[in-house]
Amino acid sequence: MIRGLKAPSFMDLALQAAENAGKSGEVPIGCVVVRDNEIVATAGNRTLTDHDPTAHAEIVALREAAKKIGSERLVDCDLYVTLEPCTMCAGAISFARVRRLYYGAADPKGGAVESGVRFFASPTCHHAPDVYSGVGESEAARLLREFFRERR
Repeated sequence: MIRGLKAPSFMDLALQAAENAGKSGEVPIGCVVVRDNEIVATAGNRTLTDHDPTAHAEIVALREAAKKIGSERLVDCDLYVTLEPCTMCAGAISFARVRRLYYGAADPKGGAVESGVRFFASPTCHHAPDVYSGVGESEAARLLREFFRERR
């Protein structure tokens, strides 16, 4: 949990999902989809668990949210994720028409929002959400550093 907050924030819940993913041996990335200030979906990375290279936290959460809402368009939804989305996830966020994207740690190597290809700034991008970076950044970065340090 992020220190100093009285009640868990949506990013706190994404960090919790990331921590749970890490305990399962997955890269510790977590995601929460919110609509009308209520949680619609929560997920952690599941690529190893599901033997699915597309089972990033964002994709899993977007799929769950779309099923619950009954539409592939998540126009009134906000997405909180602990790491800057990759190109695949940025594409899915765009196609889902997510309203706002909040992410924690930047990913200079694999990120595609403010790093790398900057997907949402591309002229071929159909929809770009409002983007807020650095939310829960230190905690998200700590989880990733500890996870990879243990594996070296």
